[in-house]
Amino acid sequence: MELRQRALQVLCLTDPDQKAAAALDLQAQLATYSIADTFPTDTVDPASLPGHPARPALMRHTEVARRSPATAQGRAILIHAIAHIEFNAINLALDAVWRFDAMPADYYRNWVQVAAEEAMHFGLLRDHLRAQGHDYGDFPAHQGLWTMCEKTQHDIVARMALVPRTMEARGLDATPQIQKKLRQVGTPDALAAVEILNTILRDEVGHVAIGNHWYRWLCERQGINPETHYAELVKKYEAPRLKPPFNNAARRQAGFTEAELQWLQQG
Repeated sequence: MELRQRALQVLCLTDPDQKAAAALDLQAQLATYSIADTFPTDTVDPASLPGHPARPALMRHTEVARRSPATAQGRAILIHAIAHIEFNAINLALDAVWRFDAMPADYYRNWVQVAAEEAMHFGLLRDHLRAQGHDYGDFPAHQGLWTMCEKTQHDIVARMALVPRTMEARGLDATPQIQKKLRQVGTPDALAAVEILNTILRDEVGHVAIGNHWYRWLCERQGINPETHYAELVKKYEAPRLKPPFNNAARRQAGFTEAELQWLQQG
């Protein structure tokens, strides 16, 4: 079967468990797929993407409640929010596979790998929620990640710049802060969540690195300065302003330059 067609089929799945399992299977069976140079993206109804379940209820990010992780309910809401990010991240990776034509085969293989790892993260978080008497869908969520995906659907350079290395890179900064709060709580469920976040942080460094690699590859192909062009893309697509503290060690590991880190610090 053709890889990009299958990625689109998985993207359209609405059941979270089915989508996660299919993303993992796509990675496991990767060697059996062919990769098309072109794909008829204009035949797909944007309103059908991404496939998602009836729950959680989707709201504006300003309307989603935030609770202190000091309470069991607050920790459940926090883990649910992260699980929703990971579910959306499966969709983002699959969209990067099917939507953009004429990229090297390694580009498509990289994003299939990301989709599978995001599916694994989602499974870990959903199992943790279930162990605490909750489930994915129990609390409202927002679609901030997917909104940027829609904004950049016609520009692969902007997609690589503003989704993996901007929106998702925020997780490199936020995760250690979340872990610190959970360690302070110190309950068994909080400490178990810290361990899950260790796995997620490790893998997310690799995902942001993939975004950095392909952003720079595309800029080089087009004769664009990646650092100055990034600032232009942030303004054009109204990307969220990133605020400190920044996890500079993780960002360096993911391929950010010293000039880029300085630019972030300067706001």
